[in-house]
Amino acid sequence: MESTKAARRTGVALLSALALVALPVAGGQFTGASAQAVAAGHGTTPQPDRGVWQGGWAASPQAPTDVFTPNWSRQGFADQTVRQVVRVSTGGTRARVELSNRYGSTPLRITGATVARTDNGASVAEGSVRRLSFGGNAAVTVPAGSDATSDAVPFRTRALESLTVTLYLSAPTGPATFHMMSSATSYRAQGDHRADRDGAAFTETSESWYYLTGVEVGGGGAPRGNGVVAFGDSITDGVGSTPDTNNRYPDELAERFAATGRPRGVLNHGIGGNQVTNDTDWAGEKAVVRFEKDVLDEPGVGTVIVLEGINDIGASGAGGVGAPTPEVSVAQLVAGHRSLIRQAHAKGLKVIGATLTPIKGSFYDSPVNEAKRDAVNDWIRTSGAYDDVVDLDRAVADPEDPDSIAPAYDSGDHLHPSDAGYRAMAGALDLRRL
Repeated sequence: MESTKAARRTGVALLSALALVALPVAGGQFTGASAQAVAAGHGTTPQPDRGVWQGGWAASPQAPTDVFTPNWSRQGFADQTVRQVVRVSTGGTRARVELSNRYGSTPLRITGATVARTDNGASVAEGSVRRLSFGGNAAVTVPAGSDATSDAVPFRTRALESLTVTLYLSAPTGPATFHMMSSATSYRAQGDHRADRDGAAFTETSESWYYLTGVEVGGGGAPRGNGVVAFGDSITDGVGSTPDTNNRYPDELAERFAATGRPRGVLNHGIGGNQVTNDTDWAGEKAVVRFEKDVLDEPGVGTVIVLEGINDIGASGAGGVGAPTPEVSVAQLVAGHRSLIRQAHAKGLKVIGATLTPIKGSFYDSPVNEAKRDAVNDWIRTSGAYDDVVDLDRAVADPEDPDSIAPAYDSGDHLHPSDAGYRAMAGALDLRRL
């Protein structure tokens, strides 16, 4: 099997033959730079679906780059099918997907798309493939800088169920909007295989997601506004967790909710390497800018957990991966956090501050960086700026050496937690206060 799966350097923080089933549809949407975006084929303006939706799964889009890991983003796709597996945190009786061309330089044509229940690897469950449509059309053209949401499709999902979204891209796409560090395997085939049940045609793999940025569910009966967004960098993104196991801390949080018998939507908007105050050439727009686009438009959300800032501290000046970023002071980082809080409050969201986890022994370790981390954590704990605080620093720290991550929770780079560490982080959150 050919593979572009990255050789995982977890120490870097800068870090479906089935007939298609015709089903009723309702109201695909476009958002972004072009208010005149229309579904390809008939020129009809899609109408919004007025139903109640809840985010089931999400990933933040990024500009194409291969500065850190080999992937398919720079070359894009042509007469190829991409199959991607995601796990929804809450269920419902209908679904729709979100696709992004936010960082594309030309219009993106999706020739066709399907959703199915995941079987194993690139295969999907027999009889589960459903065709997706956009404004009633099988194909859709998404202008550069815009996003598209599919029409609703009757599709019953359960909390913690894995779904497979398949996109057929017949025309050259150019560089692809994607999410680099997925900790999950995506699959590629030559030609049109969107309706395949087995995965035999999908002979190439990648550990990134392409164009797919959300799966929303409806009809699940969840209370309005009970969804949670986890916002942050690689430690939210799940770097250091075992691929294809859904052991990122937001996944573990979703499992805790499901275990109570009351699942809630938990959306992961972490980007490996992301910073609060600086744009980077490989790790996304700075948090204070992307927060509005990635978080505030998510449906059904009531709470945001912010865990971000260690890259501002650790990458100051030197960079490490990609172009260097400017030195960031504690005051600048605090100002960035205050901006995130203001944005969340303006949208009526509760915002929880998470303390920055240990760095001792990592490539970020220095007396200056440790002093900055301590100062930011002290502000998060004591300032009262956040509506609530979760002390993730103490949740994963070694009791014998609090500046270090506990050995049992260390993925091996002394910075990113292991599966057990991410479980401990999720366990530190009080479900009653989310």
